[in-house]
Amino acid sequence: MMQKLTIIGAGLAGCEAAWQAAQLGISVTLIEMKPEHYSEAHQLPGLAELVCSNSLRGMGMNNAVGCLKEELRRVNSLFMQAADATAVPAGGALAVDRGAFSDFVSQRIEECPLIEVIHQQVCRIPDEGSVIVASGPLTSAPLAQHIAELTGDDDLYFYDAIAPIVSADSIDHSVIWRASRYDKGDADYLNCPLDEQQYKQFVADLCAAEKVPARNFEKMIHFEGCMPIEEMAARGEQTLAFGPMKPVGLADPRSGKVPHAVIQLRQDNRHATSYNIVGFQTKLTYPEQRRIFRTIPGLEQAEFERLGSVHRNTFINAPNCLNGRLQLNSEPRIYFAGQITGVEGYVESAACGFLAGLIASYDLLERELTLPPAVTACGALLNHLSNKDQPKGGFQPQNVNYGLFPPLEGGKMKRALRRLAMADRALDAWDSWRTTLAQEIDHA
Repeated sequence: MMQKLTIIGAGLAGCEAAWQAAQLGISVTLIEMKPEHYSEAHQLPGLAELVCSNSLRGMGMNNAVGCLKEELRRVNSLFMQAADATAVPAGGALAVDRGAFSDFVSQRIEECPLIEVIHQQVCRIPDEGSVIVASGPLTSAPLAQHIAELTGDDDLYFYDAIAPIVSADSIDHSVIWRASRYDKGDADYLNCPLDEQQYKQFVADLCAAEKVPARNFEKMIHFEGCMPIEEMAARGEQTLAFGPMKPVGLADPRSGKVPHAVIQLRQDNRHATSYNIVGFQTKLTYPEQRRIFRTIPGLEQAEFERLGSVHRNTFINAPNCLNGRLQLNSEPRIYFAGQITGVEGYVESAACGFLAGLIASYDLLERELTLPPAVTACGALLNHLSNKDQPKGGFQPQNVNYGLFPPLEGGKMKRALRRLAMADRALDAWDSWRTTLAQEIDHA
């Protein structure tokens, strides 16, 4: 008897999950609300629409997304087939013709005999059968309400508030010092001191910087915990000095004096290779973030693992709600994939769809599945979604970055060489995993 899988949402994750399941002989019902209903952002009638940009980011292995794309290429990913077939000139990046990309995926999905596409809005997750929820960052209100009933209201979010993350080895430790406020508890923070002149210039730069314009579907009322740093700066010159940059209880041990303002960095991963800038969620453009945040004392040479953002994004608190196989803890027949899990970016969404499609299919076929090793890009994403040891600010969406990977063993090496070595390690482990996967299928 043929096993059946329902997938809600035919975006990047949903289409990739459907494709992978069909390759394993699973009968897939792929439900997409377009063209019956469109979200505020979607315009094309086809599947796998790229909403905001046509860029799939860098190709090189110096960036973890390049490694992730190569992993997907090596497993017959529909996403990467479409990307390579519809690529347009973009220098060192991979960019695509958005219309052609959607057409390519739509044609492959619709021609696949094991995938049935149904165009209707889903308001509730089906009560029976295996289901992958891949409804995306603009999940419809009725479906979001049902998801909240399953996860709990406290574990479903509608906006993200992302602070930049800095590579630890790019921080100037001759300028910063490690301490917690009033020396309470462990010295968990790295502190960047600003004198009055530096502070005033920093505030002026924030207020004058170019911002990312809000799209029509992103009009929002900011609550205090999600307020962009530049909007706080615009409230008054000293607002930040009494807010996230307050210096009280943080005397510089070298002078014994309390600076005019302090910017704190907090450890962001268990390996202490990455630090986030506390309270610095922002809607500044990426070039402006790099320019202005590199004026912070101690961060002049900062390498950013992730830049900040605040935008409309429906996602669950994956470490609380899901197990390490993308299954809902309270109902393991339900899987989640794509941006709704808390991965960020086109490539990451497709990778999450690949994983969910593979895992759900193996479960339906009652086969044992060895998950990708943690040293691979896909394994690192899975670990991010299941890591309960989250920073103090709580779980937030992440692009893939080398800060999510286990550190290399051995001595120190230059950052560029270290990243290439991590990519080599990842792809070697990925190829070994693929070989194991093929053997498992042959012996099933």
